[in-house]
Amino acid sequence: MSTMELNRSVAVGGVGNVVANFFSMLSAWNDARVTRRELSRLSDRELDDIGLCRGDIERIARGL
Repeated sequence: MSTMELNRSVAVGGVGNVVANFFSMLSAWNDARVTRRELSRLSDRELDDIGLCRGDIERIARGL
């Protein structure tokens, strides 16, 4: 009986981990989207002031 309970808790924990990973990925995607949007709103001069160009936006948004 205890083996069945142990396996069941691991299975439930596995589903919980999948859900947690999904929400983590969703949060990271949204953060990148917001960063991309905000940097895209800056003028070329403003981007140059902070040491970036338009080509850097995607790399910065992805955190690479």
